[in-house]
Amino acid sequence: MPWIYLAIAGLFEVVWAFSMKQSEGFTRPGPTAVTIAAMIASFALLSLAMKSLPLGTAYTIWTGIGAVGAFLVGVAILGETASAMRIVAALLIVSGLVLMKLSSPA
Repeated sequence: MPWIYLAIAGLFEVVWAFSMKQSEGFTRPGPTAVTIAAMIASFALLSLAMKSLPLGTAYTIWTGIGAVGAFLVGVAILGETASAMRIVAALLIVSGLVLMKLSSPA
């Protein structure tokens, strides 16, 4: 169950990053509310995952899901550049996440 909590927490991190961008510096109430709600959900689920997962593993995977997810949302939805170097960087992050998961005792 902690891995499921962690995966969902990472997805909520992507949601809050995207909605923060859409909030335009917290000047738009709707996206601002989504940002705050998604942050709370993300942190709460991360906290549940950390009850049984090692700190380094949980935090690294949470931030990795957020980073790669935000990159993908930026490219797919916001039209940001998907250069070869950015794609390689995202693949390296994913590789690190897989290694972190494989090395985790939980």
